[in-house]
Amino acid sequence: MAGLNKKSVDDINVKGLRVLCRCDFNVPLKDGKITDDNRIVAALPTIKKLVADGGKVILCSHLGKIKTEEDKPSKTLAPVAKRLSELLGKEVKFAADPEVVGPNARAAVAAMQDGDVILLENTRYRAEETKNGDAFSQDLASIADVFVNDAFGTAHRAHCSNVGVTKFVKGPHVVGYLMEKEIKFLGQAVENPVRPFVAILGGAKVADKLNVISNLLEKCDTLIIGGGMAYTFAKAQGYEVGTSLVDDTKVDYCKEMIEKAKKLGKNLYLPVDAVTTEKFPDPIDDATIETKVVDIDKIPADRMGVDIGPKTIELFTGAVKSAKTVVWNGPMGVFENPVLAKGTRSVAQALADADATTIIGGGDSAAAANQMGFHDKMTHISTGGGASLEFLEGKELPGVAAADDKD
Repeated sequence: MAGLNKKSVDDINVKGLRVLCRCDFNVPLKDGKITDDNRIVAALPTIKKLVADGGKVILCSHLGKIKTEEDKPSKTLAPVAKRLSELLGKEVKFAADPEVVGPNARAAVAAMQDGDVILLENTRYRAEETKNGDAFSQDLASIADVFVNDAFGTAHRAHCSNVGVTKFVKGPHVVGYLMEKEIKFLGQAVENPVRPFVAILGGAKVADKLNVISNLLEKCDTLIIGGGMAYTFAKAQGYEVGTSLVDDTKVDYCKEMIEKAKKLGKNLYLPVDAVTTEKFPDPIDDATIETKVVDIDKIPADRMGVDIGPKTIELFTGAVKSAKTVVWNGPMGVFENPVLAKGTRSVAQALADADATTIIGGGDSAAAANQMGFHDKMTHISTGGGASLEFLEGKELPGVAAADDKD
């Protein structure tokens, strides 16, 4: 998977052609205002390239989940068109259309000059988008000569706007710069890392990361496990975990992984101490919450682990210091709370200080790194949480597979 040998925007000439470009504009909105435009900024290099080459650039993306008609007004991409216009320094025309590719969108496309940019309405306004139905795929293809996929965040799903459309667009199907960069960093890290290669997994659920744990144990030299999922491992070691988050159905799996690491001669680092509280913080950022550090095998029955303790921080950050490649996915504790963010912050700091290729696999760890001001100290922060996890599992991503191979 590493080199991936897919055609990119550098391999095609789009002058005068209608280019449908699937981006990931799934940005957080509050009262109709964008609160984090990272994903929009990440799409700019590809958009600028297509504009400079004289393509008629038609952008599309999904935004959030749409379960009912009532959800639609709050999930319109209109604010994204406005922000894109500011960032590009040129008008990005918003083609408001309840059926995404309806009369308004078709008229807007027909009126385009070379180098113009329009943005279609949220692709999930069409219910068949997530089912990869032919009718919507054909509608999208009918306004395009070329297809560019630059949405790594949805590459693990086969939808109309990233996979289905490629069946019907006659011209080339290529990847954009962002997609190319994601594939390069994640692929290189997993398939051909500079060693020592340290992988750090955190977050709440073991179930989400079953295959990732198993796959990474085969690839890395050291696997570090923190976050809520570490307590299922603690239980697998026979320890009392109090009221900590545990997945009882996965205790045997965790035992198997501990054995697998031994058999493969890999370092598997699990927490040796924990920051505990009497209850989960409510509200989540309650800074008055009282904490107590205990050894991992001494969590009282009425307390829960909510962050890694100081001895664990030392163990984990020590392993990062000597690494040459580090992949991190998932926080070490309830990082949204200032009192319980120390483990996650310490790991982020260790990555920032390391003389290594450091890759953050999207999701909460990307949010934590951004929030804590470490984002510019990392080699690469992935824009796709679920997609980067499936990539780390070694799965083929449909959105990537649908692009044309280089000759």
